[in-house]
Amino acid sequence: MDKPGSQCDLLVSYNIGHDNPVTVSHIILTKRVLSILPCFFEGQIYVDDIIFASTNPESCTEFEQIMKSRFQMSMMGELTFFLGLQVRQTPQGIFINQSKYTLDILKRFDFTGPKSASTPMSTSFQLDADASGNPVDQKVYRAIIGSLLYLTASRPDIMFATCVCARFQCDPRESHLGAVKRILKYLKGTPNFGLWYPKDSGFELTAFTDSDHAGCKLNRKSTSGACQFLGDKLVSWSSRKQNCVSLSTAEAEYVAAACCCSQVLWMKIQLADYGYTMHRIPIYYDSSSAIQIAANPVQHSRTKHIDIRYHFIKDHVEKGNVELFFVESERQIGDLFTKAFDEKRHYSLLSKLGMLDPPADF
Repeated sequence: MDKPGSQCDLLVSYNIGHDNPVTVSHIILTKRVLSILPCFFEGQIYVDDIIFASTNPESCTEFEQIMKSRFQMSMMGELTFFLGLQVRQTPQGIFINQSKYTLDILKRFDFTGPKSASTPMSTSFQLDADASGNPVDQKVYRAIIGSLLYLTASRPDIMFATCVCARFQCDPRESHLGAVKRILKYLKGTPNFGLWYPKDSGFELTAFTDSDHAGCKLNRKSTSGACQFLGDKLVSWSSRKQNCVSLSTAEAEYVAAACCCSQVLWMKIQLADYGYTMHRIPIYYDSSSAIQIAANPVQHSRTKHIDIRYHFIKDHVEKGNVELFFVESERQIGDLFTKAFDEKRHYSLLSKLGMLDPPADF
């Protein structure tokens, strides 16, 4: 049996052998053929599984023949299922979800009953260490968290709730398990939810970022949330606790914007491989004070203490790589990754992300 590394070497050779610009990472290879019309080929390797795509069907056929001549392998045809992701391709666009995996989780942890929840997390309850609470089975708690984290690959709606619950894996209590069970109840009512990527929509890179100042009750650190779009298509999202304690809301927003900027710059590089050069990528957040900090090249007494690693956003604002814009809180999509909301606001944000529950005949 050939090693995955051999497949990777051949995939590199396939790209380089065509004397075309090629970008090689550990698992992603991209080729751009410069002819009358640009043609793109991309292959991704996951151990011994390979998925590939091209804007020219002939490139896919050629690559298939080369791989079959070198390796003993089978072709599965058009991508419909991969690593737990279900992919539905239609003339109007692509729909991605993990409904089968969701149902497997509910069955595994015995959540197949009739009860469900309208949102993944309550707005009136905040988790803390709960030192006086009754401890629960750590292995079971971690197993549920691990399953939910994998599900966030297509379910940004549970990202924040799952990440908050994941903070208590070392010493979970009944209150923490109760919060996790609510996520499962929410999934019980929304097993088919997924992301819709319409065809022929815009391709402009935009980002939204937000923070929840001192939201963590354990150490008063803030939570950063961000999401990035290509046109109206959600392509990246995150929710994570900041590494520092912010002294103000503006500082927390500034730190969140710096983290979002890092992701945007990485995406800018990736898009350049496809021939898309982007400048002044807009980043939207709802703190005019944080925007002023990023736009001011001079440090003053209220910002000198901020770690230098977050100030790199100033440099990229000056160079024109990114541009910061104020957005009203009601239109801040990044809110979904920093806090819990009531049902109306929750589903309003989901619609802006492009999440939907497909019809039965989809």
